[in-house]
Amino acid sequence: MKNISIFGTSSDAGKSTLTFVIAKLLQTKGYTVTPFKAQNVSNNAKVADDNSEIAVAQYFQAKVLNLPTTYHINPILLKSGRGSSSSLIINGKAIKEQDIWEYYKNLDVLKPVVRDAFKKLDSEFDIVVAEGAGSPVELNLMDKDLSNLFVADEFDTKVILVADIQKGGVFASIYGVYNLLPKEIQKNVIGVVVNKFQGDLRLFDEGVRIIEEEFGLKVFGVLPYKEFNFGFEDSLSLVNYTQELGEKKITVGVIQYPTMSNYNDLESLLADSEVEVEFIKSKQNLNSFDMILLPGSKLTIEDLEWFKKSGLFDRVKSFDGFVFGICGGFEKMHERLDGKDGLGFFDGEVEFKKKILNRGKYDIFGLEVEGFELHEGVSTKYPLWAENGKYYGTFVHEVFDSDELREFVFRKINPTYKGYDFKDYKVKKIDEFVGFMSEYLDIDGIVRCISK
Repeated sequence: MKNISIFGTSSDAGKSTLTFVIAKLLQTKGYTVTPFKAQNVSNNAKVADDNSEIAVAQYFQAKVLNLPTTYHINPILLKSGRGSSSSLIINGKAIKEQDIWEYYKNLDVLKPVVRDAFKKLDSEFDIVVAEGAGSPVELNLMDKDLSNLFVADEFDTKVILVADIQKGGVFASIYGVYNLLPKEIQKNVIGVVVNKFQGDLRLFDEGVRIIEEEFGLKVFGVLPYKEFNFGFEDSLSLVNYTQELGEKKITVGVIQYPTMSNYNDLESLLADSEVEVEFIKSKQNLNSFDMILLPGSKLTIEDLEWFKKSGLFDRVKSFDGFVFGICGGFEKMHERLDGKDGLGFFDGEVEFKKKILNRGKYDIFGLEVEGFELHEGVSTKYPLWAENGKYYGTFVHEVFDSDELREFVFRKINPTYKGYDFKDYKVKKIDEFVGFMSEYLDIDGIVRCISK
């Protein structure tokens, strides 16, 4: 079997989603399949099962396939830093802060990293589904493209183009990308998926004919737009989420800092029909909330400064309800962090040291929860968690995935809170989404093309 590259005709075309959908459908046909992304640029990361740091999209894709997670599926991760610098993470470990232009100058050093990771996966799986990044034909950057052109050329992958019809100009984007690709990669393009269609699909029948007969490209499917509220890779997809509330019991306000990270900590709350979640990014009255949630930060001190300048710091400090902090949010709840004044809900201070990466089971708040640590700040008094009246904080991510922890916290706020089985809910929603897309995606046609 040939491996597959998923190229977007633009950014945010749906590559991450299509990668796990195609991979899952291939898996159901009996093939062993793994996701892969050579280089991801994201502040939203998770600790994998091998205690490495990888992008949340690849972590999520692997979990959809019930695979152990490892840095091999995302060997290079860039996280934005101060100014034009980025934090460079290679094989799951932070190497250094680096100017983006310095990074591009050293691509030849990084190609063996990508090559080794891909070859390992290729030796273990029937099919590697390799997600691209952005558009593959940014002409001024094509020689610097590790995720699209390098992988497709180096490993002779079959290429599927995915186009977002909501953006408009879908024909120009498909035709333009295809014809701007290098000829040796162009010949490996096996077809197109038109994504995020809204309305009667019959309206695009003529569009399919044009793409297939006039462009000479097979259309593997026109996929209807369908919300999917897991695996958030950026804050835009997160805040555009629409909740399906039932009998609302609790209202949670989430402080949305400029570099808020680890958005996936909120998935279980956004899916909870008893909990209304609102994102707060400017000074406002907090009296309508039962709990304020302080999420993680990529740049904790910079976000702390914004927190104070926005006026929200003082509002939270005088807030009469519950406050829960995760990782960078927990750090802000201390008296001091890195020489700056914190909220003072917990005594002691936070010092910034070497990054801690760990995934496992943790005893916090008298409960055993699964999760991970991903932080440089170290509390002088509270290694993992702290509780002080209505104030709760922990370095452990994914804590709200625990049904027991949500019930423990929310029943203190409202004893009538019932709770739900989040893991079961998530599995059902993923299966429902993949099943829905399978009705519109020609997976058998894809199999025929990669079997040649």
